[in-house]
Amino acid sequence: MAVALGSVLFLGGFIWAAVFYKPYTVPTDSMDPTVRSGARVLAERADGDEVRRGDVVVFRDSVWGAVPMVKRVVGVGGDKVACCDRKGRLTVNGKPVDEPYLRTHGSDSQRPFEPTRVPKGKLFLLGDNREASLDSRVHLEDADHGAVPRSAVEARVDAIAWPVGAFGMLPEASGFADMPGGTSDRGPLPLALTAVIAGAALVLGGAAYGPLARRRATSARRRPG
Repeated sequence: MAVALGSVLFLGGFIWAAVFYKPYTVPTDSMDPTVRSGARVLAERADGDEVRRGDVVVFRDSVWGAVPMVKRVVGVGGDKVACCDRKGRLTVNGKPVDEPYLRTHGSDSQRPFEPTRVPKGKLFLLGDNREASLDSRVHLEDADHGAVPRSAVEARVDAIAWPVGAFGMLPEASGFADMPGGTSDRGPLPLALTAVIAGAALVLGGAAYGPLARRRATSARRRPG
């Protein structure tokens, strides 16, 4: 029974993850140190309408290039985004945002730009490596003020799968939590991984139990009296 239940959990966890998640390779260092260039990430398939501030998204927009890009959403339709306040922080609707995941901090770490209003149905995207990222700031002169359509979003990044040393869930963007709409809830990946680990433990434990039980029974029969 343990082996059977473990197999169901193990395979079910993998299937569950495969249904909801898709792997992507990050092509640049614009999200360093949160996600480094060449890292393999697991991104939950998501509709652009589900995206909130603070999410790290995979998107594809012809203006930005032919390959899928990975950036962080810092503004949604109607937001007024600007940089920077006296402490070098990004502001959204006049409120400074604490972003501990940035590569560097301080007044010289971000390129200043004038306040811009994000058009309805669009997203304003920045990389965590603000010194080197080619993001919405580069496209401010475009008709959409550097924003991309929500429909361009393919998925929301939940975790890093490779390299092994960086494996784990992405840190939460708590600086956006108090804004209208809050931040996104984590996807089902932790539950899927728990099912895989529990299933593997049951399979290994059940497989080991049979030989151990037989050895114990044989030893008991050989005892005198």
